[in-house]
This record gives sequence, C-alpha cells and structure tokens, in this order.
Amino acid sequence: MRSSSLVAASLTAFALSALSLEAQAPQHPLDGLSGREHWTVYNALVASGRTDTTTSFLYVGLHEPSKSEVLSWKHGGPLKREALVHLTTGKSGYEAIVDITGNRVMSWTAGSEFDLVVANGRVVDPETKLDGIRSVGIRNGRIETISSTPLRGRIVLDATGLVVAPGFIDLHAHGQDLPAARMQAFDGVTTALDLESGTLPIAAAYAHIAKEGRPINYGFSASWLYARIAEKEGMEPTGAITFFQEAQRRKGWQFTLASPEETERIIARVERGLDEGALGIGVLAGYAPGYGRKEAFAVAQLAARTGVPAFTHVRYQSMIEPQSSFESMSEVVSLAAGTGAHMHISHLNSMSLRDIPRIGEMLRGAQARSLRITTEAYPYGAGSTVVGAELFRGNWRERLGGAVAGDIELGGVPFSDSTLAEAQAKSPGAWVIAHFLQPERTVADQDYLDQSVLFPGGAIASDGLPWTLRGQPLTGDVWPLPDDALAHPRSAGTFTRFLRDYVRERRKETLIDGLRRMTLIPAQILEGSVPQMKQKGRVQAGADADLVVFDLATVSERGTYTHPNRTAAGMRHVIVGGTPIIRDGVLVRDALPGQAIRRQGATRD
Repeated sequence: MRSSSLVAASLTAFALSALSLEAQAPQHPLDGLSGREHWTVYNALVASGRTDTTTSFLYVGLHEPSKSEVLSWKHGGPLKREALVHLTTGKSGYEAIVDITGNRVMSWTAGSEFDLVVANGRVVDPETKLDGIRSVGIRNGRIETISSTPLRGRIVLDATGLVVAPGFIDLHAHGQDLPAARMQAFDGVTTALDLESGTLPIAAAYAHIAKEGRPINYGFSASWLYARIAEKEGMEPTGAITFFQEAQRRKGWQFTLASPEETERIIARVERGLDEGALGIGVLAGYAPGYGRKEAFAVAQLAARTGVPAFTHVRYQSMIEPQSSFESMSEVVSLAAGTGAHMHISHLNSMSLRDIPRIGEMLRGAQARSLRITTEAYPYGAGSTVVGAELFRGNWRERLGGAVAGDIELGGVPFSDSTLAEAQAKSPGAWVIAHFLQPERTVADQDYLDQSVLFPGGAIASDGLPWTLRGQPLTGDVWPLPDDALAHPRSAGTFTRFLRDYVRERRKETLIDGLRRMTLIPAQILEGSVPQMKQKGRVQAGADADLVVFDLATVSERGTYTHPNRTAAGMRHVIVGGTPIIRDGVLVRDALPGQAIRRQGATRD
C-alpha cells in the first residue's frame, strides 16, 4: 500500500467516529503529506513543548525518516492539552490545531508570520534540559513554538552560533531607575526586583515606574526597615531609596527596641505593602542590628501567614562571636523552623565572609530537614553600602577579619582612618565599596567566594545599586551614562561575569547549570506566591518571551571598581515580552516593554 494511503487511513482512525477528514473541504494539508512529512508533524509536536511526556504522543512510531515507507501507526493515549503544531511542506507553512482531548484535528490555516523569530540558535532551557539548535517563534509577547524547522516572522533575528536562553532574573536590584535598568539589560537581565530592601509605599513605587516606563520588568518587596524607620523617627517613606540614605543621619532606629504597640504598627505597614502587591518582605536586619527578637519573629510570622518569602540581610556580619555571621544565620534557621516561613538569605557571600564552610554546613542541614531556606550570591569579593552603616562602627576591623580603612573606597579612592571618620560624619548616606574578600590575591579567598556563589540551589543576584553622578542620583532618560557615573561594577556585570568566570573560563558550572542559577532558580523562589514567575526563567511554548541571545565565547563584564561605567560585552540581542531592547548589541532606546511583577489578588492603588 502507498504511504499516502496509509497516512490517510491513519488520520481517519485518529478522528472521532463522526468525523471524516477526507470529507472536509478544503482538503486538510495533513492529508496529502508524505510519510516523511508526517514525521515532521510528530517532531513538531515534541518540539512545541505542548505534549506531555508522561502519556503517549499523538503519533507513535509513525515513520522513520531514513525509510521510504510508513512502518506502522497506532493512536497514542490521551494527551492533556490542545497543541498548536507548526509544520513546513516545501515553501508552504501550515498551522494545525490538534484537540488532544477530542482526538481530532480541529482546524488548520496557512501559517501566518510570527511577530518575532529567533532563528537557528543554541536554545538552552534549564527546566526541560533542552540544549539544541532551534528556532523560537514569538507572538503577542509569548513563546508560541520552538522548532527544529524554519519559521517565518515579521522580524527575524539570526542566532547562528549564539546561545538563546531565558532572560536573567535578578532578585536583588536596588537600582530601579532607568539608567540602572539599561545597564542591567546589557548584563542580560530582563527582570530586576528590589527584594532585599524593598520599599514603601508600594503603590507609589509601582506607579512611578509605570509612568516613566522601563526596558525590563520590575518589582518590589514591602520594606520592614522603612516601616521601622517611619515608626521610630516619624519619617514617612517616599518609595525612593533616598529615604534610606537620609535615614542614616538619624540614630533612633538602629538599636532601639520596639514596644508591642510599635511592633504592631510596623507589621501593619508591611502588611499594607503586601496588600498593594509587594512580592515579599524585605528585611534589612543588618542596618538595625539592635531590633528585638520578638519583632523579628513577628515579621517571620507575617511572611508565613501571607505565604511570601522574607528576603533577609542578616543581623550581623562578623567573623567573631558573639554577634557573628554564624549567629545571624542560625537566627534565620530558627525563624524558618519556628514559623514555617520561607526565609531567603541575601548575598550569602558577603554575609558569610570566611565562615562559609561552617555556615554552609548549617544551611544544608536545615534544608535537608525541609526548612524553607533559599540563598543568593554575587561573584565579587567586594560589597557596597552606605558609609554610615553600623557595619563600619565599633570594632569593625576585627569583626571583618582584619580589615583596614583602605579596604573601603569611594569613587575608586581608598579611605584612610581620618577620611573614613570624616565621611561618616559629613555624608553618612554616601555609597562606598568595601572589600570583604580578596579573591584576586589569594586562592583561599577565591575558594570562600566559590562556596557561596556555588551553594547548592542558590541563585545569582547582583545587589546592584543606583548610579550616581558627583554624589547625586542619576535618574531619567540618560544614555549613554556619563563617563564619571559611579556604582559598584556588579550593577553592570554580575551575570556576564558569572558566565565568563564560572562557566567559560574556570568551568565550575556547565552552561545549563549556570543558566539555571540565573533563570529558573530565581523564578522558582518566587513562583509559589507570584504566579507571573511561572512563565519566566524558561524557554518553552507558553512562556513569556523574555530571552537573551549571547556569544558564550565573548560574554564578559567590562566594568571595574575604578571604572564601573562600562556595559557588559557579548549580549547580541535582549528581548523582553517579545520586544527587542538590545538588537545587534545596540540599545533600542525607545523600547520600554518592561512590566510590573506584582502579586495577584492584592489591593491596587
């Protein structure tokens, strides 16, 4: 029997008893396909990601491409979803919508063009473990198909020889202004969230960004510290990070205990932020290390009750006891155990210092006992904070393991003891860089850093800061950034540095595992309470079309501590919601497709 006859018979058997495909007009394009072309349909179903591998496929053993005839056919078991199949026969394209539950082809049309096609790239999806040459078809802001055959699009971006991966998700991005977002786009970031600090009021913060527009997605946690400062100092938060900087001039919130009434009002402020759509609770405990344990417990209880993570900058940063980093981490463990809250530890590298072997052992043990504790780290041995932080007061040199004033620098210039004291008195809100490890100098420090960055299941997050110009915030539609704009280089190169150092050069991680830390893991940290995140961090049909296309051979950070204002290299295309914001390595300045990441069911302004 001829193969086309077998195929027609197969489709007839596949249809419902009341349906005859052959009787339909016009003739369905599947009817006239050869066995080889029907095999293409089978592969398209697999590539589409719409089939469920726990059940049989629509076609099982339909045809072997190397053979000249159809070998066998049988109807697969029921599948769970409708599948949209894209196939190409010669120069003609078709779309066939297959109703899996009804076991029939519902409709077909001549294939329309996609809005955007990323063609012939090495597509890597950390969740499905796909790593192969594919083309990605995007329509209406979402990935519609992933195909091993050519796709037609109104815009086609050639990705030959390049990696196509989910856009990077940064859980720890303080720089929420437009210049910071553009710099992060060159680092491959498509979603930048301020979760460790967060802000208040939440509605005002979201409204401000929505009015101005962003190239990348954005979002906030509700800041416990802002609520505490408001109650202790009578300062009303503005939704801007400058509120935190100004608060460094006040001294009534860092070491004072909150009364039961004050604690109740602090918690109410934070809960109001959650009601307005905040993604979790930001807990900057290290900036108010004297706050009470009962207050900390109340914050964790709120996180547990509302089902959101508590993104925590732990209380102490110190190598010596009491009040050590180890003690702070044990507090996080106890809060997770005592309340059931999801406790997330921010910048594990800078908070653990050289105690990461012991701290890591404790955290792994807690996770093994089913406590909900997650971590993040950035691949630098220096951090950044305000010069007036409590971290740099008292016996700070000893607590940081023998640090000196010269380990802290402002604008690339190291402090002396006298200039540090002067800056703390006159401009306590100024951003400085502090070297807590020296991985460039010692093998031991590089190993300590690696243990934090590569902590099992940990995410990569930048702790990126806003850019400043001569000590003032750099905001608005500024591009390129002025040559003397300053920030920590992690604000421009965290993710590309990780790819260069940990994946390409030292090969500490495979590409797919390295990408998992920057995409899938951060999405999964949030998706239990933020359904939007289930569509991010993945290259799959139905996922949001947030993608990066980069050259693994050249991707790298370029900013340094003395010259941070250099965009990262290697990102050929960056796509947010199906819109290129970087195309052929150049910023598309008027592209502002970024969307708010916000909890559903919350009260809106």
